[in-house]
Amino acid sequence: ADLILGCDMLTAGAHDAISKTRPGRTVAVINTHQQPPGQFAQNPDWQFPAEQIRALIDESVGGRSHFIDATRLATALLGDSIATNLFMLGFAFQKGLIPLQEASILQAIELNGVAVDANKQAFSWGRRGAVSLEQVDKIASPVKPMIVQMPQNLETLIRRRAAFLTEYQNAGYAKHYEDLVATVRDAETGIGAGDALSKAVAKYLFKLMAYKDEYEVARLYTSGDFEKRLNDSFEGDFKVKYNLAPPLLAKRDAQGHLLKTQYGPWMKHAFRLLARLKFLRGTALDPFGYTAERKMERGLIRDYEDLLAELLPKLSKENYRTAVELASLPERIRGFGHVKEAHIAAVAAQRERLLQELRKGAGMGLAA
Repeated sequence: ADLILGCDMLTAGAHDAISKTRPGRTVAVINTHQQPPGQFAQNPDWQFPAEQIRALIDESVGGRSHFIDATRLATALLGDSIATNLFMLGFAFQKGLIPLQEASILQAIELNGVAVDANKQAFSWGRRGAVSLEQVDKIASPVKPMIVQMPQNLETLIRRRAAFLTEYQNAGYAKHYEDLVATVRDAETGIGAGDALSKAVAKYLFKLMAYKDEYEVARLYTSGDFEKRLNDSFEGDFKVKYNLAPPLLAKRDAQGHLLKTQYGPWMKHAFRLLARLKFLRGTALDPFGYTAERKMERGLIRDYEDLLAELLPKLSKENYRTAVELASLPERIRGFGHVKEAHIAAVAAQRERLLQELRKGAGMGLAA
């Protein structure tokens, strides 16, 4: 091949494409945007092999390669990532890698009849990027104040999460969280350990307590941040539609999994009402609290608190690492619905194995 026009980096680095290259002849124009494949849904710990793919492509074409984050640029310039492909085409054309005339490409865009103006603009921006990617990047990404994320100490970790839980539910809910973490800190200090266990509990007790139910979804959509990000990203008159699977309303597929349905802009008003009703969460009057998923999420919090109640009296320097690993298990509980259920089942088995280690070690210590 004379050209690899790689709009998807993983596909461009696969055998089918690489086997068609020849150093000194093939040129690669690759979009570096990291689009996770389907396997990411099955393995949330999967890491995008960006550096390995980049090195493989570069070697296969003998260094005749151009790597650009076309998705980021096209989205910033034109408001939609769908413009990426024409941006890439324009870049390759300007580099002399597409053996067609500009008029032919523009006519093809017109004949296609879909988003003609936007596609022409994307093609032109790609050409400009080939001439000066730095200038196009400046236009796409105006200078903004740099926010430096400093490492969080334990106090900051607790304070921020307590503030979030106050907004999520109320001050009493946040106080319960703070008290549990303080109990862990006291036990940890008592054996002269560091703060790894307290940090793990601060993170993962919070994660379990701040489960994303209907009230929280409504709060996040109406807090003002969502609309601000929309207005920062898009201009003009646009409509927002929501794809949701409310447990009380959504249909299910043959396997019993909830199916998402599209709701119009009116849902924003329903969200505002629902957000005000968060005080019902976990009470007998909570209409969503009787669903299996909500019961499961509340059960996870109770199980975690029970785990801490068993773990802390047995805590020692010898079992400290096991205790931290146990306290960190909620990190592996991800997703919603049946996806979350599968992760919970896997974590339960790991939890039991680690608890057996802890109990065995505690028993040996007593016997000694």
